[in-house]
Amino acid sequence: MSRALPFPAVSAGLALMWLLLAQSIAPGAILGALLSALIGGWLLALLDPGHVRIRRLDLIARLCPMLLGDIVKSNIAVARIILGFARPGRRSGFIRIPLDMRDPNGLAVLGCILTATPGTAWAEYDSAHGTMLLHVLDMDEHEDWARYIKDRYERPLMEIFA
Repeated sequence: MSRALPFPAVSAGLALMWLLLAQSIAPGAILGALLSALIGGWLLALLDPGHVRIRRLDLIARLCPMLLGDIVKSNIAVARIILGFARPGRRSGFIRIPLDMRDPNGLAVLGCILTATPGTAWAEYDSAHGTMLLHVLDMDEHEDWARYIKDRYERPLMEIFA
């Protein structure tokens, strides 16, 4: 069974999503759902994601509302820039931030957090040096951004995925 469906939850989710997007339970839609579920599960097995070890669920419960607040504030800040209400002298650019985290799952979550927050985008990760290249729409001092990312997101993620 594990060869046919190496990730049954992912396969079930893919099949359900296929049927929802098709808005049909016709035989063709069901066949497409089954094929996407099987192929999607097999492709994920080829990636060999490994086992995720989450240590601190309480930190996840604190990180999520904080992240939602940051996303709302960033949306407002980006809207102000787009609508022309931003302060004069605003500049955007790239910042290289040294990271202590090496866990691939934690790095992936950090990348999702930073890219989902309007005004920032994860551009590159240099695994040899452990540095991240971040694009910021409205830059402040480099040290402030580095400290902000490390304190607000990296440290909790390191504890979650330790």
